[in-house]
Amino acid sequence: MQNGFMRFTALALGVAGALAMGNVHASGFQIRENSVKNLGRANSGTAVAKNDASVVSNNPAAMANFSRNAVQVDLTDINLDAEFTGSGKTAIGTPLNGSNGGDPGDPTVVPALAAVFPLSGALDKVTVGVSVDAPFGLKTEYDPNWVGRYNAIKSDVKTVDLNLSAAIAVTDRFSIGGGLILQRADVTLSNAIDFGTQLCAGSGNPANCASPVFPFHPQQNDGSVEVSGDDTSIGWRVGLQWRPTDALSIGVAHRSEIDHDLSGTAEFTIPGNVAASPSSAAPGAPSIGTVFRDGSITAPLTTPSVTTVSVEYDFTPQFRLMADYQATDWHSLKAVQIFRSGGGVLGNEPFQWKDTNFYSLGGEWDLSPQWTLRAGIAKDESPTNDTYRTPRLPDKDRKIFTIGATWNVSDAFSVDAAYMRINVDDPTINNIHSSSQSTLTGKFSANANLFGVAAQYRF
Repeated sequence: MQNGFMRFTALALGVAGALAMGNVHASGFQIRENSVKNLGRANSGTAVAKNDASVVSNNPAAMANFSRNAVQVDLTDINLDAEFTGSGKTAIGTPLNGSNGGDPGDPTVVPALAAVFPLSGALDKVTVGVSVDAPFGLKTEYDPNWVGRYNAIKSDVKTVDLNLSAAIAVTDRFSIGGGLILQRADVTLSNAIDFGTQLCAGSGNPANCASPVFPFHPQQNDGSVEVSGDDTSIGWRVGLQWRPTDALSIGVAHRSEIDHDLSGTAEFTIPGNVAASPSSAAPGAPSIGTVFRDGSITAPLTTPSVTTVSVEYDFTPQFRLMADYQATDWHSLKAVQIFRSGGGVLGNEPFQWKDTNFYSLGGEWDLSPQWTLRAGIAKDESPTNDTYRTPRLPDKDRKIFTIGATWNVSDAFSVDAAYMRINVDDPTINNIHSSSQSTLTGKFSANANLFGVAAQYRF
């Protein structure tokens, strides 16, 4: 078991590297795609899943379902399509120019790796597991000259979890589990800065914004800022599984919030004719180059707690239904606040996200000893709202439809495949950017297609 664990750990480091370099798209920036079996049944039954090593992350207590060592690799291609239609105004009311931004999402492959090891001898009631996955993440990136460039250009949030879990079979029908989460977070945000509007409006004579002799005009002296930071922190999870009858299984799992204190840099691009200009008409006002200087930053980030309740009922040995309810505590993300390390606020964008609920129903049918078919439907609430929604995450409530299958190639080796379609209710935007005071108004049309493949080896 020890040699297998060491080989798994070496492979996990490679997967973690792939996650850290990958571009992750996710609606709500929560990613449930750590299992292709779960994907095929619309993420139902995640806390009671059998023969699915992703329970290391989803409910450690369900690792008690394994009687043999198992190593599992999952790959899910996530393709988010979104298109913006709308317009906007600068802080002084002039229309914003620019394109619709293009499609902010690109196809991205998200890997996950998990392994389960039942112990023996005096510890035969104990099962341990380890996994690497990405529970939260998003990436949207628009054309740099789009109409909403002052609100957002690039938004990239990546988290990678190393999970260490253990389960104890208290009885044949009841098990408990828990584990530690080592989470790495990496965030990059960028947007354009309308120095032209700021300088003409702050010159002491607003008429300068329309004067042909004044050197600065709205949207003609743009700069930009890119803020990036990272941090590593620790969280935990607990779970239980109960089988009151041979046909009924119930699982409950909870993962904690994880608090990060991101540290990194803010880098500004300022036009040469702007840098030396005073930032306002006040006597002795510092120059633009002094106010918008490169430097180190800090920013708090809390990834939310998640509570899951799963139920499975086996109508026959070949057919079973699963259902999930999941509550995600997004209230921890009230605002995106960025502070200069030497003091002062660099950015403060209100988000005012709300807690959300996820509901899913799925089924599996063992067509033969070699083949299992599955399907599912789900409803996923968005944490965003019409007042504070931003183009960094053009998200709204979603409806989900899935199909999948498993091929048991042999007693030791199986292959999974699944497809998920996500239909997103059209999100509206009516957002005033807190720094530039520009307004972006319009609507997104969005959907996502996910394809997954996985393999599991039991020994």
